[in-house]
Amino acid sequence: MILSCNSCGKKFVVPDQAITSSGRMVQCGACGNKWKQFPVKSVINQNKIERKISPKKKVVSAKAPKTKRKKVKTREINLYSPEYLQKKHGISLNTIEEKKVTNSKKVSFGFYNSLIFFIVLIIVISRGLYFSQDLISEYLPFTEFYLDYFFESIRNMFEIWKNLISNY
Repeated sequence: MILSCNSCGKKFVVPDQAITSSGRMVQCGACGNKWKQFPVKSVINQNKIERKISPKKKVVSAKAPKTKRKKVKTREINLYSPEYLQKKHGISLNTIEEKKVTNSKKVSFGFYNSLIFFIVLIIVISRGLYFSQDLISEYLPFTEFYLDYFFESIRNMFEIWKNLISNY
């Protein structure tokens, strides 16, 4: 049996045994409209019986069943309140006072500042080694080889950079 919703016109296929002669409450899956559905054959038979009894045509106004709209419940708690976020998701929001305290304690140098500081520190140490190379070799003669190798490596790196820059 094919049922048609009175409200939205959507059609559904229902087994004939599902609708008894006394009728059955049916609900539309698309719009939620509810109505009492009778078997199609019995409705046709009833119309034939009424015509036989009274030859006059009766005009029956078909009222569309009233659809009940569900009331939307308003939330008792705000979804973005700190209490709800802490309870439901484990997220804690700092208050303004806590932010002031954490900002005053936090001291950060930053990545680029740390990088610049590290480069400057290496330059200062290498220049200090360069100017004190003779003094260090005089007191510690075994370090002369290591210091020469270190400064030769630095000169090679500068040559590589100079060639890269001049070629491009």
